[in-house]
Amino acid sequence: MPATTTDVQKVSILGKESIHCGFHLVPHIVETVLTQLPSSTYILITDTNIAKFHLTAFEQEFNASLTSLANGTHARPRFITHVVPPGEPSKSREGKANIEDFLLLNKCTRDSVILALGGGVIGDLVGFVAATFMRGVRFVQIPTTLLAMVDSSVGGKTAIDTPHGKNLIGAFWQPEFIFIDVAMLETLPAREFSNGMAEVVKTAAIRNEAEFSSLESRSAEIFAAIQTPSTNYAGRVKRTRSASQELLLSVIVGSITVKSEIVTLDPHENGLRNLVNFGHTIGHAIEAILTPTILHGECVSVGMILEAEISRSMGILNQVGVGRLTRCLKAYNLPVSMADPRLANLPSAKLLTVDRLLDIMKVDKKNSGNEKKIVLLSRIGDTYEQRATVVADATIAKILSDAATVISGVPIHSPVKMVTPGSKSISNRALVLAALGRGTCRLKNLLHSDDTQVMMAALLELKGAQFEWEDAGETLIVHGGEGSLSVPPKDKEIYLGNAGTAARFLTTVCALVQKSPKDEAETTIITGNARMKQRPIGPLVTALTANGSKIAYMETEGCLPLSIHPNGLQGGLVQLAASISSQYVSSVLLCAPYAAKPVTLELIGGQVISQPYIDMTIAMMKSFGIEVTRRVDKETGKLLDIYDIPKGCYVNPPEYSIESDASSATYPLAIAAITGTTCTIQSIGSSSLQGDARFAKDVLEPMGCIVTQTATETTVQGPPIGQLKALPHVDMEVMTDAFLTATVLGAVASGPTKITGIANQRVKECNRIRAMIDELAKFGVATNELDDGLEVFGTPISHLKQGVTVHCYDDHRVAMAFSVLAAVVPKTVMDEKRCVEKTWPNWWDDLNNKIGLDTQGVELAGPTDSVSTTGPSSAKEAASIVLIGMRGSGKTFIGELAASALEWNCIDADVYFEIKFKTDVRQFVHDNGWSAFREAETNLLKELLTEKPYGHVISLGGGVVETPAARDLLKEYSRKRGPVVHIVRNIDEVVEYLGIEGSRPAYGESITAVFERREPWFRECCSHRFINHVEAFADGKFVIDPTVTKRGIREEVSRFFGHITGLTPNLAPNLAWGRHSYFLSLTYPDITPALPRIEELSVGVDALEVRVDLLRDPKAGKQDSPIPSPAYVADQIAALRRVTSLPIVYTVRTRSQGGAFPDDAQNEACSLLDLALRMGTEYIDVEISLPHTWITDMNSRKGCSQIIASWHDWSGDMKWNGSDVQAKYDIADQLGDIIKIVGKANSIQDNFDLQQFVTRMNSRPNAKPFLAINMGTEGQLSRVLNTTFTPVSHPLLPSRAAPGQLTFSQIQQALHLIGQIPSKRFFLFGTPISHSLSPTLHNTAFQALGLPHTYELLETKEIDDRIRATIAAPDFGGASVTIPHKLDIIAALDRLSPAAKAMGAVNTIVPVQSGDGSGRILLGDNTDWLGIRGSISARIAPGLIHSALVIGAGGTARAAIYALSNLHAKTIYLYNRTRGRAVELIKAFPNIKIHLIDQLGEWPRDASGDALPPNVIVSTVPASETTMTNDDQKLHFPAELYAYRDGPAIVIDMAYKPVETPLLKLAKDTAQNWETAQGVEVLLQQGYAQFELWNQRRCPQGAISRVVWAEYRRRVE
Repeated sequence: MPATTTDVQKVSILGKESIHCGFHLVPHIVETVLTQLPSSTYILITDTNIAKFHLTAFEQEFNASLTSLANGTHARPRFITHVVPPGEPSKSREGKANIEDFLLLNKCTRDSVILALGGGVIGDLVGFVAATFMRGVRFVQIPTTLLAMVDSSVGGKTAIDTPHGKNLIGAFWQPEFIFIDVAMLETLPAREFSNGMAEVVKTAAIRNEAEFSSLESRSAEIFAAIQTPSTNYAGRVKRTRSASQELLLSVIVGSITVKSEIVTLDPHENGLRNLVNFGHTIGHAIEAILTPTILHGECVSVGMILEAEISRSMGILNQVGVGRLTRCLKAYNLPVSMADPRLANLPSAKLLTVDRLLDIMKVDKKNSGNEKKIVLLSRIGDTYEQRATVVADATIAKILSDAATVISGVPIHSPVKMVTPGSKSISNRALVLAALGRGTCRLKNLLHSDDTQVMMAALLELKGAQFEWEDAGETLIVHGGEGSLSVPPKDKEIYLGNAGTAARFLTTVCALVQKSPKDEAETTIITGNARMKQRPIGPLVTALTANGSKIAYMETEGCLPLSIHPNGLQGGLVQLAASISSQYVSSVLLCAPYAAKPVTLELIGGQVISQPYIDMTIAMMKSFGIEVTRRVDKETGKLLDIYDIPKGCYVNPPEYSIESDASSATYPLAIAAITGTTCTIQSIGSSSLQGDARFAKDVLEPMGCIVTQTATETTVQGPPIGQLKALPHVDMEVMTDAFLTATVLGAVASGPTKITGIANQRVKECNRIRAMIDELAKFGVATNELDDGLEVFGTPISHLKQGVTVHCYDDHRVAMAFSVLAAVVPKTVMDEKRCVEKTWPNWWDDLNNKIGLDTQGVELAGPTDSVSTTGPSSAKEAASIVLIGMRGSGKTFIGELAASALEWNCIDADVYFEIKFKTDVRQFVHDNGWSAFREAETNLLKELLTEKPYGHVISLGGGVVETPAARDLLKEYSRKRGPVVHIVRNIDEVVEYLGIEGSRPAYGESITAVFERREPWFRECCSHRFINHVEAFADGKFVIDPTVTKRGIREEVSRFFGHITGLTPNLAPNLAWGRHSYFLSLTYPDITPALPRIEELSVGVDALEVRVDLLRDPKAGKQDSPIPSPAYVADQIAALRRVTSLPIVYTVRTRSQGGAFPDDAQNEACSLLDLALRMGTEYIDVEISLPHTWITDMNSRKGCSQIIASWHDWSGDMKWNGSDVQAKYDIADQLGDIIKIVGKANSIQDNFDLQQFVTRMNSRPNAKPFLAINMGTEGQLSRVLNTTFTPVSHPLLPSRAAPGQLTFSQIQQALHLIGQIPSKRFFLFGTPISHSLSPTLHNTAFQALGLPHTYELLETKEIDDRIRATIAAPDFGGASVTIPHKLDIIAALDRLSPAAKAMGAVNTIVPVQSGDGSGRILLGDNTDWLGIRGSISARIAPGLIHSALVIGAGGTARAAIYALSNLHAKTIYLYNRTRGRAVELIKAFPNIKIHLIDQLGEWPRDASGDALPPNVIVSTVPASETTMTNDDQKLHFPAELYAYRDGPAIVIDMAYKPVETPLLKLAKDTAQNWETAQGVEVLLQQGYAQFELWNQRRCPQGAISRVVWAEYRRRVE
């Protein structure tokens, strides 16, 4: 076969030109391999993904070439192929063994040549096979991904992964050739290309600054090259190559050359070769947790930034280097932070803790023993050492942590002399001026921060300028575009984050764009993050549109995002309101020279804010060749707010130096002031353009500092610590950003400090005035908010609260201001340390290295700016809940119940409105109209969300969703901060209620019409949905009326809101390792007929599975439709919630996975699964065949709910020892909190294979709960052995959910038979006990659950040898303890619970495992109080007991007091006939408010003189000693005991006999609102608690209660 001409660029490695690079190389590869590597057998190994693109071409070329080689003398060489599953799961011991078995089966020998065709997984795996097969055979690398081309294929490193980490088993084995066929990248997804670019950027960063500069400036061209496919083998020879192909090839060859040189010098990674691991130490740790969802290059990208920050924190790399690296990686769509949503939204992201990452980093080939080694950059293009450097764990932890603390003390580097970063204000103005200018300008001291990165990226998108760097990134070269701007490509938005300056400036810059025939898009769209979408831009847009620009709001009126048409700026008169932000003025000024006509800018609307910033803009415009004239009143000589700007083009000065940032300078100067030290800031003085340069003279000097200021330098010497003077009044209008610094100084000054002129600070990154007030309050500092400022009341430093965590509101100035206060207040933590990257990215490093205050990283308990995926650390940290819904839906009622359950405050927005406006809503609407009311309502909503961010339930008016602005606020709140709950009630009930309710104005239209209009808005705005009704279903079979079963509502409200806030997640405790958990699969088409029997059905299980796919909606359009409506499903779930608090497993099973839901109804399935999240469902079964992007989004919104990532194979083809199941497991591991894989057993061996797979997966670090079972009768053993959420059936169910399903009882019996649940003996110790109901109680429970245990009586008068032998026996399961042993038994126990310690008595013995793993210990507990608590809480909610009475002073009285305290009883009365014993009991509870009373029925009075009778009474004295009549020998109960008549009340008599004691009979005779409870009820409640302590299994209360009550009545009759 004639040779095909191919132009190849060769790269030398290890002295041999074995790396061949080019395009369409298949013929060249085959020719080279056959001629240079003669063999009897050539084996090409690839994966299924690559095979479909390239395998055929190789087969055809090899077969053709081998045919031409056959000459009859020698046997024709063989060419065989082997295809493996794709992805990391193949790169394992099993994957390697499968390939080796294939080679042996095909009789391959030592002269074989193996070709590895694929990405890094194939290269690493096949290379390791080649290194070990027959003790080493030749192999060839043919990488098909960019990552493999520039990284893994070069250098001879081969390896496989283990559960303990990546690449831990392998060898160095050099390939004979590496063929880089760049044409293969044409089939590579864009994300994979970016993945490879991470390694390209890495090699340039460590070795070649020129190459790095090219990558920085040519990202768009490089992306275009990969997106331009070649035809007819274009590029195979040089003359057919396009410019894009040449660029792409040069980038790849350049990167390969760097690595080849390093490998040649250090082939076995003894030192120098470690350099190519830059970013990998941390990147591999991240990858170990997030693989395979997050790609290698993406993890390394984040690792590079974090390792660069480590270098910066050590004083080795400057911020310029970090900034350039960040910009470059972002340009290739790579993540640069663990907060990137691509990482943060994954379920496994919660494992990215500092401790976990450090632990993974321990296992790294670069390390020396326990010392971790990291490659440290010294600048772009070079490293600190020619090897990895030892870095302390504390240094790494500081960078990895989300929060920071400053170690309080005196700066050790005083006197400090430093330069602050370049001014943000001047940097942004200079970028715009130079971009719009003519010629080249070198900008020096440019701020390297988020804001300037955003501005540069936007100007590049608009094609307004070109940028390049010199002086190692210290100087930015701007090639001006002379005002020529273009509309960005279609679907490309300009994203500005929270960069307010960029947003304001670019609005007018985008208005300059002129329409072009080349435009793909009609408009330029600028947008930002959530906070940016709330910040005002309306006055600027109004001015521009009035001047002829065409700008549209895309979401909220007055805020981003904006759609700006390319009409150019008309010019002439522009009238602009400048009372909110001077940036509006500067935006127009900067762009005015490019208008069609000269511009006259007139500022209107009140006092102009921040005039110094306007003056700054004018001065800078003059430096770039345009002079602005400000008009003067000819008569008075007063300057007018009118500016004339001529037409023209800026002329770029050759060089422009940017002043240091004066706002940033306030922080080190303030540290000097507060610590009594000295600080000099260079480059900021009296000649500064910035108003904040006056901070030292106008603020610090009056506060007692010595200030020396020259034209270019400012020095501050602080007074002795604690001697700062207060400022009676300071107007900071000219330096508004510095007010936060002044505020923290005022907090420790000698009196009140009043700051005004800062009203605009309410619309910055956050409401800064409110933020300072709220955060200072945590320290105990009082403040007073003013219309245009605030007043701070100074507090001595010694009186300030320590250990405060400051919420930074993602605001750089808040974080840096409080770091000043942290210098003198120990243990202060700033919770969002990275927000300083906006203006001073290396602030924390400079605090340490330049100022001399040590800083440390702090890992917080959970997320701080979004709805937590775990629970908050305390109720105070949980975001407030917002309730929306129709008027009459029950928002206030539900809100009050929720607030009571959470121990929060409830705010009714209507009441709040009436207090604020001093009129009711009806009157306000009558006087002002609906429009004015809606505007006031929206402003009130903003206020509530800002001022009540935590610990409140906020009930809003039904019409709040009528305005887009309010809807945007609610949507933003639900996405980023906390739950917005839609309270749903049947519309007929609402109509009936509103027909009689008259406190609100009439709608003016039908209620139904209002409901139909608002309902979509409620759904759009809410994150959750709570149904406040269960309507009668079509046939009226079952109705639960919430007005009757109030206890059910209260319990469900408590469950729902406790779960969605994360304060009390309603999850199954038995999912813990070492326990068995189960759920019952409900297979009803309509659940409601089964509701009366749910308790019986659910005995023993930990959750209930609702098979949504089996529900059949009687109102559906088609009879027996397989897709129930969301409304029907919601009502079914709500009905179930009324009868059980068990967690729900919500499942929509598709037909292909063994269910009934149509496979082609994916959108409907996703909609129903989304409903599960909204209803606070605890577990949601999500099939991994659904789109992974949708599942990832669901994970980001799940809160405390958990995702069960599931896969079901009904074919029987999936083998538990095969590669397919491993691939499914790894996918589920990334997508879910719980992994569920279901196969089908064809033989008993399939169950053993399953167990081996489960054991292997569970041995992985941080293994997740794993549900693995086989279907069918053959698979029943797997159900018995499975430990996680085994699905069970029940004889009362209409059908089993799957073949082979067993009942809970059957599984317990099977576990007993195979020795997994050994028989245990339980006892009651005490005397007399022959009539105890405890054996009846517990033996009934054991029988109901199928447990092989017994409960017996052991009657003794003392703790003797029989008891000691019993509790020491191996089969001892636990014991109840009654009189006389409750005290004496303590000596025989190892530990007491807090309750037992508080009550000084034990009634329950629980064998538990010791914490140190040494074996079993005996725990003494006391459940008496739980029995009392359960009986009370069934009638009265915690927190609603205003006062309670306990009668008696013995052990049971102690339990009653403990229970009442736990229920938050405000006052506890104690009565005992022997006063001395009562006094002793009160002393035992020093922290509980107990009042001793001397006469029953006589109650203490409050401050207003009113008596406070109890609404709870607990009597602990024998009934035989009490009477309703006057009997001096007995305790007399007067009727005044039941004086409370205003609400629910409960009396408990602990006596068992008679059935109706005098105390209970008196209640029945005198007070209808009082419920009664007998001692047997308390016995049952505490018995339930004992059972659950012993068995870690929910007690079958219904079955026990029926039997025990029947036995009790039998005995007393």
